[in-house]
Amino acid sequence: MFLTNEEQQMCDGEFGETIRKSMDILVALGDIYGASKLVDITSAQVSGVSYKTIGDAGLEYLEDLALDGSGKASVNASLNPPGTDLDNWEKLGFPKDFAVKQNQIVDAYANLGISKTCTCTPYLVGNVPRFRDHVSWSESSAVAYVNSVIGARTNREGGPAALAAAIVGKTPLYGFHLAENRQANLVVNVSCELKGADFGALGYIIGKFVGGGVPYFKLQNTPNNNDLKTLGAALASSGSVALYHMENVTPEANLINSDEIEDIMFISENEIEETRQKLSTTDRQPDLICLGCPHASLEEIKQVADIVQGKSIKNKLWICTSVSVKATADRMGYTKTIENAGGNVVCDTCMVVAPIEDMGFEVIGVNSAKAANYVPSMCGLDVVYNDVENLIQFE
Repeated sequence: MFLTNEEQQMCDGEFGETIRKSMDILVALGDIYGASKLVDITSAQVSGVSYKTIGDAGLEYLEDLALDGSGKASVNASLNPPGTDLDNWEKLGFPKDFAVKQNQIVDAYANLGISKTCTCTPYLVGNVPRFRDHVSWSESSAVAYVNSVIGARTNREGGPAALAAAIVGKTPLYGFHLAENRQANLVVNVSCELKGADFGALGYIIGKFVGGGVPYFKLQNTPNNNDLKTLGAALASSGSVALYHMENVTPEANLINSDEIEDIMFISENEIEETRQKLSTTDRQPDLICLGCPHASLEEIKQVADIVQGKSIKNKLWICTSVSVKATADRMGYTKTIENAGGNVVCDTCMVVAPIEDMGFEVIGVNSAKAANYVPSMCGLDVVYNDVENLIQFE
């Protein structure tokens, strides 16, 4: 892989140990995947944040990396969700030992110049690349969104690689950074109109089929951005989809000649309904409804506020979002409406990376196919998959 004189100096440690270690990671990746060179990035999104997933070893690595003091993020960089609401963990019942370690991890990232805005939807809170920008993002649903809906370019990076790219401001030029690798290889014709949790079911079906491929969707109705967020998260969790196109919707779809794609799938209403039922692992009533995987937008929080207005919720309700979106929900009165009904707007974390298995819950109600796919395996709990209005029960 070609390196400029400055990049070689970075590799040689002339800019400090943190940058040298970061370059080691990026150069190794470039060599593995046959990259021709490094390319400048405009933003990064870093995973590997929850204490549940990285543990003490991850915390020690981050603190050691920050200790050198020679390298901090050189581009706009944000964090993935941690395992707790960083400010309100005690009120919500998170284990103290876990919460203390979790805050230490986030502080270590902050010492490396990564923003403490912790969210899997950075594009809702200021980390918004331009069309065709090169970026280094690692959260699977965020990767699918930024590639597909925004049209920026990233591979599905691991947390250490995205952190290294944030510090250096560069990433290896291969994979989805190259136009020739962004072509679709499967056309998906959907014969019914979709709404709500249908988009997650569709993503779950296609992700399992296409793996790491690039699907091209033809729908009967036009989805909104929340629907696209839901679809991409499901595609990325049941498969490893990092990019999809949608006819007349996503910015690169007009560059695809779908008539030339030989592989075609037809999805009917029956298949959507069967998948919705399959994503539930029990018919018991959920004791926690957990929404916001990926993190809820302001519009999704408003939807819940409208549903629960003036009512009393029977089961516990968490709506997971970023601190930035919650601040706006507070001002709009949505948070107060939800809290008056017995629910909570929870910042930073989500049901997948939080230690909910240690908090007395047994059945989690979700409207996210990603959560339905991950909660049983990562948390060992049952899930009920449905639309928001069907999950929330009232006194």
